[in-house]
Amino acid sequence: MADDLNGLSDKALSIFAFAAYHRLVSGEKVTSVIRRDGAGHEADPEGVKELEERGLVTAGETDIDLAETAQAAVETMVTALRREVGR
Repeated sequence: MADDLNGLSDKALSIFAFAAYHRLVSGEKVTSVIRRDGAGHEADPEGVKELEERGLVTAGETDIDLAETAQAAVETMVTALRREVGR
């Protein structure tokens, strides 16, 4: 089912967590993240595949583009983190 967030694996969630990190640092909406940076960082291939199969991302060689549902999930994660620390 496309755009399905239910029961995502930790490997898939790690990609959203990386996007949430960039959202917190930049203060801006994140629409894509780096898949492979050439310096050793690489998004988990199984996580990328899972998100692609669910229609949540489109992945190229070096970038992962987040679909609308994925972008909203990242915003929800950031809100939950802030709420957890009383913000």
